[in-house]
Amino acid sequence: MLNSVAKGLGLALLLLCWLLVAPQPTWADWICDGDRLSVEITRGAVDLTGLPEGIPNTLEGTLPGDGILLRWRDVELQLPRTNNAGEPSYTDGRWWWRVVDASAPEFWERRGSVIHHQCVPT
Repeated sequence: MLNSVAKGLGLALLLLCWLLVAPQPTWADWICDGDRLSVEITRGAVDLTGLPEGIPNTLEGTLPGDGILLRWRDVELQLPRTNNAGEPSYTDGRWWWRVVDASAPEFWERRGSVIHHQCVPT
C-alpha cells in the first residue's frame, strides 16, 4: 500500500515538473483593422544538442522551425518563421507578421499589391 502511494506521489511530482519546465506557447492580442487578432507562438522540432556554435538568429527566443498560429476575422493561419536577419518574422508568401514595436506590429497581405493592416495592442 505504501509503495503504491509513493509511486503515485512520484508520478504526480514528475507531471508537475514537466508542466512547469515544458515550453509553453506564448500569445498576444491586437486589434487589426477593427477586429481582434491573436498570435500564439508554436515551437518547432529543432534539436540544439551537438551544435558546437549553436544556431544563428535566435532573437526573441525563437528558432528556425518555430512558427505562429494567427487568428483574425475568419482566418486562421499557421505561419512559419523566416530566417531573415533582425526581429523574427513569419510568412507563408501571402501573409506577413512581425513585431518590431509592440504598439504597431507589421501585418501585411499580398494580393497583387501589398495590403498593410493597421494593428494596435488591446
